[in-house]
Amino acid sequence: MRTEEPLIPKHGGYRKLKSFQLAQLVYDVTVRFCERYVDRRSRTRDQMVQAARSGVQNIAEGSQASGTSKKTELKLTNVARASLEELRLDYEDFLRQRGLPLFPPDHPALLRFKARRCTTVEEVRLWVEKEQGRTRTNRAEQGEPGAAPVSVRGGPSPSVSSQSVRSSSVSSSTLVANAALSLLNLGCYLLDRQLAAQAQAFENEGGFTERLYRIRSQRRRS
Repeated sequence: MRTEEPLIPKHGGYRKLKSFQLAQLVYDVTVRFCERYVDRRSRTRDQMVQAARSGVQNIAEGSQASGTSKKTELKLTNVARASLEELRLDYEDFLRQRGLPLFPPDHPALLRFKARRCTTVEEVRLWVEKEQGRTRTNRAEQGEPGAAPVSVRGGPSPSVSSQSVRSSSVSSSTLVANAALSLLNLGCYLLDRQLAAQAQAFENEGGFTERLYRIRSQRRRS
């Protein structure tokens, strides 16, 4: 027996989307980042938080609206993608305007961050602490002034160069901004794929009007 196509198909389920989970983590990280590193009087602070929130909310709203409007789903998903792009530029501006480094994708600290697969802002914080602890250890091994004394059997490790010490001597704001950019790069990539899949489904199946027409036609025939 042939099952009739539902007028309103299953929809929602956005909490299971990797894009939503990443956007939510970016939002949490951005709120904490702005509280600590962006001037309270700066307009940029509110804009960054609102852009991060827009990414989360529009993914959720688009998923929920997909039951009756694929067009609305596409539009809201695209708004989420644009919001995350705006936020990505804000983080890049933060680093550039303060003369802080923008890590390349293969930066050792960034590779370690990606390997941790953080899902909460607390896990991101622990990564930052560990990276800064690594910095202090490297400086102590090199005998730099002001470094915390660390007992190393056999003296300084010959595998740690001055260049690697300098490259790892980064502030917490630099680490968090680069971590957020890493999450945003992945989130934007996932949303690009999500948009492409939604556009293809809309092209192949149509929206609510087309579905309503098919259901009515089927009922008349039967």
